[in-house]
Amino acid sequence: MDLSINGKVFLVSGGAAGIGAAIINSLHKENGIPVILDKSDVENCDESLRAGIEQQKIIYQQVDLCDEDALSEAITSVETSCGRIDGVVNNAGINDSVGLDRPSADFENSLRRNLVQCFSLVRLALPSLKKSEGAIVNIGSKVCVTGQGGTSGYAAAKGGLAALTREWALDLAKDSIRCNAVIPAEVWTQMYADWLSSREDPESAKKEIESRIPLQQRFTTPEEIAEMCVFLLSGKSSHTTGQIIHVDGGYTHLDRAYRG
Repeated sequence: MDLSINGKVFLVSGGAAGIGAAIINSLHKENGIPVILDKSDVENCDESLRAGIEQQKIIYQQVDLCDEDALSEAITSVETSCGRIDGVVNNAGINDSVGLDRPSADFENSLRRNLVQCFSLVRLALPSLKKSEGAIVNIGSKVCVTGQGGTSGYAAAKGGLAALTREWALDLAKDSIRCNAVIPAEVWTQMYADWLSSREDPESAKKEIESRIPLQQRFTTPEEIAEMCVFLLSGKSSHTTGQIIHVDGGYTHLDRAYRG
């Protein structure tokens, strides 16, 4: 299927690794021009991206997303060099375990890291998105639906991002800008693998988690999240907006007590 994104420019926050890197790679394969916005050094980005970066088919902007002035400069640089911005993916975020046992300042900082920077990115890119009648995809988390315990900041931020998905879909409909959210649950990334490796019996822990995922009892892949994002960015989803789509093998909404 031709998604008709050839030559279009897409900003992906936190695009250097994990789900973000998968989104960048999927956009690249569809001949889009993906732009990584990430605070990591380019040398530390996912190995799968390096050839595209070296060939300048993938643009790398090292930026602290919480520094609005630096973010504005990065977006202006993309606008100047590419002449357009067609889409934004709010992917960056971290489950930072800021719970009720932490001071309010930590909670506020969690919101800045996981929510406020998403607002800033869309606000700064908006003039270009209006010109291109572009699209926004927000990457959420099952935590805003299921809860997790011990992570009030992250849960509130992802709940806020889901709410902003609907708010922006309405706010920007007059500009023909679409906004949707993709909600992952258990996605097999290096970060997840590293967390499991700290458990007493990593293999048993992995099998226990997989057993709770109704469809095929396996983790979602980053590529499966990425393909949904690219579809929502493309003209093939031209009348889809304000939707919150769970790509999670049924984990969030189906009975996890079920064992197939």
